[in-house]
Amino acid sequence: MPTPKKGPRLGGSASHQKHILSNLASQLFVNGSIKTTEAKAKVLRPYAEKIITKAKSGSVADRRAVAKDIPNKDVVAYLFEELAPKFENRAGGYTRTIKLENRKGDNAPMANISLVLEETVTSEATRAARAAASKEQAAEAEAAAAEADEKADEASAEAEETNAESNDDAVAEDTAEAPEVQETAEDEK
Repeated sequence: MPTPKKGPRLGGSASHQKHILSNLASQLFVNGSIKTTEAKAKVLRPYAEKIITKAKSGSVADRRAVAKDIPNKDVVAYLFEELAPKFENRAGGYTRTIKLENRKGDNAPMANISLVLEETVTSEATRAARAAASKEQAAEAEAAAAEADEKADEASAEAEETNAESNDDAVAEDTAEAPEVQETAEDEK
């Protein structure tokens, strides 16, 4: 049996807290950012990040687990089909919490929690470096293939030259032997 949360709950009971977190997470996924109290934002952040991690894997079991936490099918479909691919290059830190001014009525500390959809400089730089490296490898492979072709052409040209020289030598030897044969034939007459 799980250990209950120590201290005051959001909304009073455990079931009410689950409903509050479910609704906050749904609105966060649909709208991209929400304004809520700091206490709710602190509890929502790990809850939402675990759901996004499950959505990134995309298995049927994970979809069912997320559907258990967020009962709105449209939000679950949006999360798995559109939001999860945006977080593929990110290993965590899917949300950002920014503190705001206190609420006017009861002076409650407020916060804006939002999804981090933009790519970081490091992931963009990594992708650019990989692209440059792959282009460089392709250029090196082309140069190596061209060099191998040149060597093969040179080798075939040398082979043809040696064949031509050997044929010339053979023809010269044949012609050199031919007069001797003719002389011997004339001597026999």
